[in-house]
Amino acid sequence: MRWTQILSFMAAGSLAGITTAAPVGDRNVELAERDDSLSSRSTSATVTVSGLAVTSINNKDGKGAGKDSYTMYTGDGSTSAGWPAQSEWVSFENMWSANKATIGKSCAQFGVADNSATETQELYDAIQEVATSSKVDHRFILAVVMQESKGCVRAPTSTYSVSNPGLMQSYKGTGTCNNGGSVKNPCPKTEIVQMIKDGAIGTSDADGYGLASLLDKSARTNAAGFYRAARMYNSGAWSIPSSGNLSGAGATACYASDIANRLTGWVGAATKCTA
Repeated sequence: MRWTQILSFMAAGSLAGITTAAPVGDRNVELAERDDSLSSRSTSATVTVSGLAVTSINNKDGKGAGKDSYTMYTGDGSTSAGWPAQSEWVSFENMWSANKATIGKSCAQFGVADNSATETQELYDAIQEVATSSKVDHRFILAVVMQESKGCVRAPTSTYSVSNPGLMQSYKGTGTCNNGGSVKNPCPKTEIVQMIKDGAIGTSDADGYGLASLLDKSARTNAAGFYRAARMYNSGAWSIPSSGNLSGAGATACYASDIANRLTGWVGAATKCTA
């Protein structure tokens, strides 16, 4: 693929670690020559690759709680390159419990009210609802939520060349409870669900790929598909270099590694990201 332009707008303080008044998320937008001429995209995408699609919700999936530690992963996302297999992922039940305290205090960094207990529960419910309809693993959705906003329902909309609103900092999404300083408190359940749909299923924009479509585009049927999809979610559907290196140029170098670590139990341990 011949790239024409890559616009990187990594946050001054990535939400991999909460920082005061930092812009939200660390998504990158690519403007590239593509083989996709869609002017709009379906907002009802589901994962169709059998090795990646989840057909039923099981909160006790995975190996339990895992370990709050960080391993720096590099390379193509394969187990042969040292990346974790799905059998090493924590269960959703344990992943949610481990991150719940962080979610509850995630909005103060933006100078807005933290989630109420009701809003946090509605985030949980929204992840489960959208995971069911999209067949995206609920742990993968939660990992991206934590990476992009720490679960703050009033996460501000990042606006550079395009808008990235909401819990998952989606591409021109419609769900948000903080747009241009207009803050909703409480954040309606409908908005919370829409924010998760925008990120997991995708938006109507031609470049508005969600996790479901990116998993299908990952060209893998095992855990590497999720790590490749994470790279594409961060930096664009055509951003994986020919080498397959998920920390290669044109993306937030540790994004896919961060997601892999979240899926195996990382919450607050010091990052070992060396990029």
